[in-house]
Amino acid sequence: MIKRFKHITKHPATQEAFKSLKPQKNFWGLFSVVVLFILPEIVAFIWGAEITAYTHAQLLQNLPLEEEYYYKGLEMLFGEGSWFNLIFGFGLLVWLFF
Repeated sequence: MIKRFKHITKHPATQEAFKSLKPQKNFWGLFSVVVLFILPEIVAFIWGAEITAYTHAQLLQNLPLEEEYYYKGLEMLFGEGSWFNLIFGFGLLVWLFF
């Protein structure tokens, strides 16, 4: 199994895929990793309960469909923090500089 994994990682197509996934070493690469992976999770860990309570209170009202989707999306994004996403974001941040 380990031999097969090593064979897959040394394959040129796999190496090219890894190169295309790696964030660029510029402002936008750093900014995108921080804003898309790390910042939402930190906000969810700090203010997740308040955001969830706010969205539940808004969803109790009779809302148009667009606003209902907005509040459900807000709850999905910031409702609970995910350790996996936070670790993945920091992993991408480390990968960015190596």
